[in-house]
Amino acid sequence: MVTKFHTEIASLKGDVLAMGRLAQGMLRQSMVALKAQDVTLAETIGEEKQKLADYDDEIEQKCLRLIALNQPMAKDLRTIAASMKVIANLYRIGRYGKDITIVVPDLAGAPHVGNLVSLPHMGEVVDGMITDVMVAFEREDLSVIADIQSREEVVDALRYSIFRECLTYMMEDPKNITRCTNYVMIARYLERCGDHACKIAEKVHYMVTGDRIEIR
Repeated sequence: MVTKFHTEIASLKGDVLAMGRLAQGMLRQSMVALKAQDVTLAETIGEEKQKLADYDDEIEQKCLRLIALNQPMAKDLRTIAASMKVIANLYRIGRYGKDITIVVPDLAGAPHVGNLVSLPHMGEVVDGMITDVMVAFEREDLSVIADIQSREEVVDALRYSIFRECLTYMMEDPKNITRCTNYVMIARYLERCGDHACKIAEKVHYMVTGDRIEIR
């Protein structure tokens, strides 16, 4: 029974990792679609929303069954509890990817302003954060997320930098207002994805050590 239970725990973590790949892929591809002004790619990303929701529901149900049937303790219970929190954050990351694709058709009619400001770089930083928190979850290795707070600070700084740069472009030419407003909104989405990566890091830390931390 113990072996079967630990096999189920491993299966649960595998499902969480699969959901992570989907959510991260949605965000990553949304940035590709944005940069390339690829409306067709944006539409395919939007179609992944239901699959993301299905993962969320199925993994939550699996967690509840594992708790009800096995009454886990210590590390096993923390792993299940952390998984339930991680998928909630992954769901939001994937949804922000979908939200970015919504504005792609509106931005596809003209060249990008300021070469998309710093949005591609911001997206890369956030993508790296997501990659590393999921590696930490899979390997139970906190070393890969030791600098997650400093990276979050970089993301915050990029958001404000993008906001200031967009204001300059909007003042220079009123025709840039709508486009730059969308850029500012996307920067906010990316910042929130960075926040969700930090929340996942907090849960991984709890899962591994039993100690709760807060990444500000």
